[in-house]
Amino acid sequence: MPGFADSFWSGDYASGLGVLFGKLQQGAVENQQVLTIARMRAEAEDVYGQRLAEIVPATDKVSGGFSRDDGASVRKAFEGVRTEMEEASKNHRKIASNIRELVVNPFSRWCEAHESRIQNSHSDLQAQIKAHDKQADTVRKLRSHYFNKCRLVEDLEEENKLAFQDIETSPKQKIIPQVKLPEKEDPEEEEQFEIGDRTYSPEQVKKVLVHMLENIPIGEVKVPILGTYQNVSTGAAIVEYLQKHLDASTLNIAESIGQDLVSNGFLRLVGAVGNNFANSSKLNYQWRPRVFQITGIPEKKKTLERSSTTLSNGDTPDSPSIGSVGDYLANWNPLNNPYPNETPADKLRREANEADERYKAAIRKLDFMRCSLEESMTDHLKFMERCELDRLKAIKAVILDFSGAISNVIPSLQSTVDRMMLYQETVQPLGDLRYLLENYRTGAYSPKVHIYENYYNNTDDQTFGVDLEARARADRKRVPIVITTILTFLDNHYPDLEGDEARRGIWLVDVPLAATHHLRNAINTGKAIPHELLDRYEIPIVASVLKLYLLELPDSLVSSMVYEIVKTIYATQATESDDSSRISVIQNTLGQLRLANIATLDAITTHFTRLIELTSADEAYISALAHNLAPCILRPRQDTTLTMHDRHSYRLIRDLFAHKEAIFGELKRASTLTHSTSGSSNNRPRAISTDESNRRANMEARNRAIANRSRASSPNPSSRGHRRDRSSGGAETRFPISPTAAIERKAVRQSLDVPGSNDNSPIDHSPSLNGSADTARLDSAIDLEGPSIEKRNSLGRSSAVGASSRFPRRAPGESLARQSLGKGGNALGFETGGEDARPVGVSLTDRPMNY
Repeated sequence: MPGFADSFWSGDYASGLGVLFGKLQQGAVENQQVLTIARMRAEAEDVYGQRLAEIVPATDKVSGGFSRDDGASVRKAFEGVRTEMEEASKNHRKIASNIRELVVNPFSRWCEAHESRIQNSHSDLQAQIKAHDKQADTVRKLRSHYFNKCRLVEDLEEENKLAFQDIETSPKQKIIPQVKLPEKEDPEEEEQFEIGDRTYSPEQVKKVLVHMLENIPIGEVKVPILGTYQNVSTGAAIVEYLQKHLDASTLNIAESIGQDLVSNGFLRLVGAVGNNFANSSKLNYQWRPRVFQITGIPEKKKTLERSSTTLSNGDTPDSPSIGSVGDYLANWNPLNNPYPNETPADKLRREANEADERYKAAIRKLDFMRCSLEESMTDHLKFMERCELDRLKAIKAVILDFSGAISNVIPSLQSTVDRMMLYQETVQPLGDLRYLLENYRTGAYSPKVHIYENYYNNTDDQTFGVDLEARARADRKRVPIVITTILTFLDNHYPDLEGDEARRGIWLVDVPLAATHHLRNAINTGKAIPHELLDRYEIPIVASVLKLYLLELPDSLVSSMVYEIVKTIYATQATESDDSSRISVIQNTLGQLRLANIATLDAITTHFTRLIELTSADEAYISALAHNLAPCILRPRQDTTLTMHDRHSYRLIRDLFAHKEAIFGELKRASTLTHSTSGSSNNRPRAISTDESNRRANMEARNRAIANRSRASSPNPSSRGHRRDRSSGGAETRFPISPTAAIERKAVRQSLDVPGSNDNSPIDHSPSLNGSADTARLDSAIDLEGPSIEKRNSLGRSSAVGASSRFPRRAPGESLARQSLGKGGNALGFETGGEDARPVGVSLTDRPMNY
């Protein structure tokens, strides 16, 4: 069952916490309701006892009567009735006293402390979320300012290119005149334009462009902050023209032709980041000045009405963005100018660089604030879970004590007490906690990373949160370096652990989020990770960082675009006879992913299947590992009540473990054919083929597989009740009372602590089944090298490590063979020939990408 720390996360952090604290406040109201019942019952019993005590004095006031009849039997009966009235009065007053002492007084003090704990945690988290949101707003403003400055620099460079056309006056032509010599010798080859699948001469391009300008609607677009752009057409209008006049049979071909127009410098995207072409009525593309020079059609320009003083800051009349009056007044300093000889162009570049540095610093600060917020949320959520469980146990104890206070005094109320005892036995704290989680959880832990967006699409400064394919391109690898480095490090350090249970257990340890973030921040540089840095951390922390990297990807490793397809595959339970058809459908589904995603998925699947096989993992471990890796491999685009309890990701991982060779074998062969075909071309993206025969066959196979399945029934776990006849202990220890301090920091470094950090998580760091993800790679991109493996004794089972193991490593001079293998070698491919045998390990070799 997931806990609070993995159930109340949301994209804005506040909404998930709002649901949780709303339920906790509801629990505080429930405490007051229970307390009101006990208090009013004590008052009723006290009033009833007082009225019973008034009966005897009232009869004594009547003179005569039984007082004059000394030995009559009727008098004895009357006196017995009076005595019973006095005893009844004492009994009811004793009931009232017991209820106040056992229930009202201690439980009211506990309720006040419980409400104080909830309020303190809520206030602390609200303050941190407010600071995080404020910093996020600052980052958005700095990003907008930085993009504006870069736009001004780009406009100035465009104007300079058009202004300096004379060879004699152009400094660029004077510096490198020899570059133009080969172009003049072969002018026809220079001026060939490749658009779509055809090659056009300058005259043909001129005719096409003139026809485009005459038939495509052209207007102006106003972009906030940047200004108004002239000569703009929408992407949908351009695609409609291409389909009608340039024989673009499909949207993919039309978009490919549009991308060629952008690449040849005829169009550019305005009002958004990047320079990609898409069929959209919301994307606007501006016809560049080069088009009007080729066609001879006059370009429409809008003269901006500005005073001559504002133009002195480097803005040109054609620039789409003008600095505000505040910018000019802030920069006006005629008496003390630190840049006296600075040209307007140099000033714009300097301001753009300064804005870039401020934006980077703000992003860095926001990322640290986000990490701190997530750590605090994890600690507070775990503490609130303990508090809520204590509250439910306290109510259980209150009902038991309340019934005991009545049943011990008035036996005649035994039937009522029995019913109250039955109510007490029906209270199940764990069941109520499970109900709360199943009905009110808002989503699993899914961090939202604010990455630095470089204006020129550069990803060299960061590793986490960057798109997987963009990271792989920057590393020039099929699989990002951070994944291959961590997998290689783990393969080389598995022999250092004592026993197979310790080797398997590193993926199931509940590593403190602060320790994981410490290593994440150390390697989040966009550069290669030195092994000396990873050696400073314990092995479970390194494994946890790999799972955190997969969680922080913008999209899951198996893209959320195919989530519904995977859900359809596993909508009903498949029989063993359906394995071949199901595996075929999974192959076709994974084949839709990008090559970097397939290669990474193959790499991680290979790592875990080898670990499972060589350590002889049982079914319970495989199931727990698949549950931990499920959110890292496949996640929906957004967690909803419909996807909260889906098990499709878990079933997909089980199939990847069980049928790895069958699934990835076909993908590798298809990738090899695609790679060889693309290697013979000019490596330039082409239009997607319109042949859908394979897609139709795959769809029919998937439909047949779905039709032959039957829906699985959900098992209903049995619940057991516990009966307690009498509360034990004093009045202050009848129900659990949590410590008043919500967050306490430990000063002594224990297992899984961050090196050099004194502030550790206050929550108990005992390992639990709370793991993360792993990935896989293509054999055409990554080679797995290692000696042949003899599965004789696994890695030794004499020194099994429990759930609270610190994963001890063997001594530097101690041979691994002496620990568990003897002379037969070990399961992960390490040579154990003698005392000085060193582990060889299974190495990952990542081949460079061919671009």
